[in-house]
Amino acid sequence: MHHIPHHDHRPRAGHRPATVALTLGSAMLAAALTAACASTPPPTTEVALSAAAVADAAGAGAPALAPQEMRMARDKLAGANAAMASQDYDQARSLAEEAEVDARLAEARAEAIKAHRAADDALQANNVLRDEMSRKTPNPQ
Repeated sequence: MHHIPHHDHRPRAGHRPATVALTLGSAMLAAALTAACASTPPPTTEVALSAAAVADAAGAGAPALAPQEMRMARDKLAGANAAMASQDYDQARSLAEEAEVDARLAEARAEAIKAHRAADDALQANNVLRDEMSRKTPNPQ
């Protein structure tokens, strides 16, 4: 009778079969991705604030007076909304914050241009009034 050696198929200390390591790695990756998604809530407040800022800028006349800044704000707001739809909340937050800044800049530029125009108009009206007064004042002789 021949004795057939018995082989122990258990992994030796420090060695794991590849399938166990792969399964464990996949589970850890899935857990990490789930945690990452769970830790980034949808930036609904940020998107709403940027939408309000874009509306405020539009109301201040920014589309006509600061068109480049206004276009950037609208494009970034659209990107934030698209990122929200695809659940890329980090990108949505970033774009929403940038859109708000661009919209506030557009509004400030529009307000500055209007203030400058108003100042110019007041200066011109002052000059007209001064000219009228100098013509009506008799020259002392």
